[in-house]
Amino acid sequence: MKRIYLIRHGKARGQEPTAELTEEGHLQARHLADLFGDRSIDRIVASPYRRAIATIRPLAERAGLPIQMDDRLCERVLSSADLPDWMDHLRRSFDDLDLKLPGGESSREAMIRGVAAIEDLMEQPGENLVVVTHGNLMSLILKYEDDSFGFEAWSRLSNPDVYELSCFGDKRREIRRLWK
Repeated sequence: MKRIYLIRHGKARGQEPTAELTEEGHLQARHLADLFGDRSIDRIVASPYRRAIATIRPLAERAGLPIQMDDRLCERVLSSADLPDWMDHLRRSFDDLDLKLPGGESSREAMIRGVAAIEDLMEQPGENLVVVTHGNLMSLILKYEDDSFGFEAWSRLSNPDVYELSCFGDKRREIRRLWK
């Protein structure tokens, strides 16, 4: 059995790739390391965004593991345009996976990208894998596994958040939220 711990980064100062964690986010990162303290971790893979790397750095240091970066775990860009009603567009994108706004990526495109990263990890050695990403992409990966995971579930995610995907054989997976 493989376990993938899918983690949303801690509280950050913004949404851009260079956004740093807040003080609270750094504290959350240390709490994440404590959460995984008694678990054997074989590999850590993260979005290259600073907030994702900073979120998992305390665990990586404690476990003596490098943080591998995968661009496929970057956050989804809903649109390159300034959208005052972006939340309405995001809601629609969970219902219409092919909705694509100007300069953005559809939910289906982002889902395929994120799931490909997870599937590649499933083929690699190790039983307990940590994956650090962002809220929208994490929601789309979870939606792929459970179609009922939609906008409302996304809106209930916290920073950080942790879900465990337990994988049994070919494609049989269970999802369990670990962060409270």
